[in-house]
Amino acid sequence: MEKKEYARRRKRLMDIVNEGGIAIVPTAPVRIRNRDVEYPYRPDSDFYYLTGFPEPEAVAVLVPDRAQGEYILFCRERDPERELWDGPRAGLEGACELYGADDAFPFGDMDDIVPGLMENKERVYYTMGLDPDFDKRVLSWVNQVRHRVRSGITAPDEFVSLGHALHEMRLYKSKQEVKAMRRAASISCAAHRRAMSVSSPGLREYQLEAELQYAFMQGGARAPAYQSIVGAGANGCVLHYTLNDAVMEDGDLVLIDAGAEYDGYASDITRTFPAGGRFSPAQRAVYEVVLEAQLAAIDKVRPGNHWNDPHEAAVRALTRGLVELGILKGRVSTLIKDEAYRRYYMHRTGHWLGMDVHDVGDYKVAGEWRLLEPGMVLTVEPGLYLAAGIKGLPKRYWNIGVRIEDDVLVTADGHEVLSAAAPKTVTDIEAVMAEARAA
Repeated sequence: MEKKEYARRRKRLMDIVNEGGIAIVPTAPVRIRNRDVEYPYRPDSDFYYLTGFPEPEAVAVLVPDRAQGEYILFCRERDPERELWDGPRAGLEGACELYGADDAFPFGDMDDIVPGLMENKERVYYTMGLDPDFDKRVLSWVNQVRHRVRSGITAPDEFVSLGHALHEMRLYKSKQEVKAMRRAASISCAAHRRAMSVSSPGLREYQLEAELQYAFMQGGARAPAYQSIVGAGANGCVLHYTLNDAVMEDGDLVLIDAGAEYDGYASDITRTFPAGGRFSPAQRAVYEVVLEAQLAAIDKVRPGNHWNDPHEAAVRALTRGLVELGILKGRVSTLIKDEAYRRYYMHRTGHWLGMDVHDVGDYKVAGEWRLLEPGMVLTVEPGLYLAAGIKGLPKRYWNIGVRIEDDVLVTADGHEVLSAAAPKTVTDIEAVMAEARAA
């Protein structure tokens, strides 16, 4: 993202905070994996959305109409000894020159400086509950100001969660954000195609996961947006399966739910394909039901429709398909009313997508499903999970798990499927796998 993109976002938020408020946005702490080994660091999404600052131990403070500068960044100072071990830091100078801060102070000086910034402010915009220790720190700053009231200083008497205002901003993607998400999706599509091409009975699921990771990095994405799901056979019926260590057998379907993160933005794509390259008749029949449901749901993604329209379309198509397969019996409308499909389809048809794979934004407004508007990005991901042993399920369908998921941008006149390049029809999937075997 360009510096002016972050500046534009801060300006929008400060217009909401206004002169009587102060906003405090900390980044995520470093997390320990085991003993002295850290997980790869990723900033908090709200913080990164406003700053683009990639380092830990940082807090952004926005003070509208402050004469000395409205955007203050507390961060680590330069430290040649630590940088020898851990790599370069932006430091206070870099915070201003590279990341657009009006002013920067050492991270350790917050307790001395922030209370002064709170003086004579009416409201503190801060999201409570994410970090109890930092919550206490913010409250201690407010109490310090309260203790000065005899000198004529007023203290904030209202806390406002940043979540609603900031997350509404994040829900509508700018041109730069859409560009990043198109790139994330493109990288992920290539990774899914690669996984299909190298799939072979006898491989372990994590070997396909390795191919995905390789393709992500080769495409320019440093990391996956979430832990990849690679489930073969019965594991494809486990919605959030991540063990990824089973051997793929001939005759298995392989369900891969994986996406790259690019420039802070997630992709989230699921494809299901036969480990050996060809769908069995039963697998193909189930797959076609899910594909029909997904296409029906995507068709409902357009301005003016509400959030639940794609889900309702998917449920209708899946229920009708389950009747045609002989798995459910009865009138489609009655089966939908009774939620008979939930034995085989137990999740929603999508979620918001953005900097987080399950991105922020309300799904209902004033108790009603919110209307879809241009700039929103969501996933569309119906599935059927026909686990062995479900009472009444014909044996030919046992352990067939199918999910098909795409990333969809709401446009001014409809939608754009950002992940359309990932093979999705039975014909295309089998052709990709046959071509790889023939090479």
